[in-house]
Amino acid sequence: MSDEPESTSATRGPTPDTLLHTGGSDDPSAEDLVLASGRDLTPENLRWAERRLAEEGRSAIDKALP
Repeated sequence: MSDEPESTSATRGPTPDTLLHTGGSDDPSAEDLVLASGRDLTPENLRWAERRLAEEGRSAIDKALP
């Protein structure tokens, strides 16, 4: 068995949708949004994410993911 996570394995093909989507049962945090958008975890980016979540709610993170 490989130590490499399934989502990054080139030999297994594309990552299954069940691993890509965030699901609707949890509330994303500002940290979740920063990481989903590919930004570094800095105080400025966390403030940006908090504003986006306050304005757009859960859809803010859905827009950041494929």
